[in-house]
Amino acid sequence: MRIWESIAEALRDAIHSGHYPAGAKLPTETELATRFGVNRHTLRRAIAGLREEGLVYSRRGAGVFVQHRPTEYPLGKRVRFNRNLLAAGQTPTRKLLLMETRNADRAERDALQLDQSTPRAHALEGLSLADGEPIALFRSVFPAQRFPALPGHLAKHHSVTEALRASGLNDYVRDSTRLTAKIASPTQASHLQLNAGAPILRAVSVNVDLGGNPVEYGRTWFAGERVSLVVGED
Repeated sequence: MRIWESIAEALRDAIHSGHYPAGAKLPTETELATRFGVNRHTLRRAIAGLREEGLVYSRRGAGVFVQHRPTEYPLGKRVRFNRNLLAAGQTPTRKLLLMETRNADRAERDALQLDQSTPRAHALEGLSLADGEPIALFRSVFPAQRFPALPGHLAKHHSVTEALRASGLNDYVRDSTRLTAKIASPTQASHLQLNAGAPILRAVSVNVDLGGNPVEYGRTWFAGERVSLVVGED
């Protein structure tokens, strides 16, 4: 066994035993090189091996971290962020980045079937987190005429579903979803705590009420290394 392979094996065992739990930062290159009595080139080869296995990831300027197990996120008719993560044993939270009422752009007007005379829409942008780790950046738009009080409910409730229920919509379903592989921009990478250029997955979706009327047009950018999207019926 080559030296770098024995170092990788020792670190692998430490990760599997829980000595370095998911999300933990590994000691610095200098500390690990000193511990194993090797130069930094050999140490980097061992880390590269662990990265290829998907056990660790690097964050530029921050260090090397133990990879989290990807969060399984179902894409079905009734997709509910909080419910999905709670069912997976994780704690869901959301960080609000922007909330405003403005004229919808063309794509938003078409998706929400807004009349040209009433193009106003509530826009919500934020970050979705699982156990405190960012997994997705989202931008959702809702018809302002139908839900005039929605901004107040969104500020009060942590759940979009609860805010819509408070606005008089008891149930809604996903009508369509389009998935596209993308590369994270510097801004997206910063929010998602990824390296610029890291792979992300964009989902563009339309949710409708039970009568088929559009109630939400959403664009979500998922951190590719932290989320497994599962297509289902519900």
